[in-house]
Amino acid sequence: MSGATQRLAVMAAVLVAIATGFHLLTGSFLTAENLSNLVQQTAVVGIIASGMALVIVARQIDLAVGSLLGAVGVLMAWLQYTHGWGVPAALAAGLAFALVIGLCQGALSAVVGLPSFVVTLGGLVSLRGVAFLIADGKTQPISDPGLLALGGGMDGTLGEGWSWVVGLLLVAACLGWQAAQRRAQRRAGLAPRSLSREALQAALTALGVLGAVAVFNAYRIEGQEQGQGLPLPLLVWGAVVLALSFVARHTRFGRYVYAIGGNPDAARLAGIPVRRVLIQLNLLLAALVALAAVVAMARLNAGTNSMGTGMELTVIAAAVIGGVSLAGGSGSVAGTVLGALIIQSIDSGLLLTDVGIGWRMVVLGQVLVAAVVFDRVVQR
Repeated sequence: MSGATQRLAVMAAVLVAIATGFHLLTGSFLTAENLSNLVQQTAVVGIIASGMALVIVARQIDLAVGSLLGAVGVLMAWLQYTHGWGVPAALAAGLAFALVIGLCQGALSAVVGLPSFVVTLGGLVSLRGVAFLIADGKTQPISDPGLLALGGGMDGTLGEGWSWVVGLLLVAACLGWQAAQRRAQRRAGLAPRSLSREALQAALTALGVLGAVAVFNAYRIEGQEQGQGLPLPLLVWGAVVLALSFVARHTRFGRYVYAIGGNPDAARLAGIPVRRVLIQLNLLLAALVALAAVVAMARLNAGTNSMGTGMELTVIAAAVIGGVSLAGGSGSVAGTVLGALIIQSIDSGLLLTDVGIGWRMVVLGQVLVAAVVFDRVVQR
């Protein structure tokens, strides 16, 4: 088992221990209702953390993602509520705004040579001001049912039947990918893993996916015969993680990102277009922030200038806890799922046990410190 796999296994065990501990204390943490709410609350952070992972791998940082989310969310809601724009046009405008900001920040870091920390620190403050100026600090409600469904809730789920369909399709896709990898190893002259290990991995994959579907289907609203099923924010988050995991592991762009994080000077000498890749990374993260803003806006039923406040630290913590090294060059997108769930599980569990906001902030801050210490120990 590789070091990265071992680290993910440790983080998974930590997540299970946290969930079990809070369930013993509260008796309600591992219920279907709480787990459904938990993943919906985590989706926004998880979507951004998946892109932040690649940014940190490339030895960059983005402190402006929370403020950008607030500005984009308010802009999209403001265009719909105050100016009567349609949903597609408003969302396209929000995406365009996010991409312009990502391009500017990426150019300042990659072309001009300013540290990404400084550039995005300025963005953190400035974009929060932009979020306030767009609608003069006023909340902008939204009412489109299709848009609101993306935020989850009672009407933002697939239902039992479609949830089973999606679960079975995902299991089939995972098994097909596993078989394709085995054939590729044989064509390359490499010895594939034993059939027993392959079968164990397949069984665990099917058990995990179908077990999760069963849990979400078990959540029933009073008066309804059918379970709620998979929340739409979870599906959006899962699609982002799968797509970025593929990009990171099986595309030239992904290999370039890890090469730059390992040694930027060597990557440049090897002919890798470092500046272009860094700008593309900023654009990718900006697009993910825009997507997360849509989900956050739908969850709140409105756009507010306070959306995303402090989220940049939570996103970075999720990436680091999930195994992304702050030194760059190592980490995975999939690990951010565990990191985000650990952060949100601790916060949710402390809330269920009536711990005050002050102590919750203290605990979450120390969890980040512990993750960095663990990262240093692993690096040594």
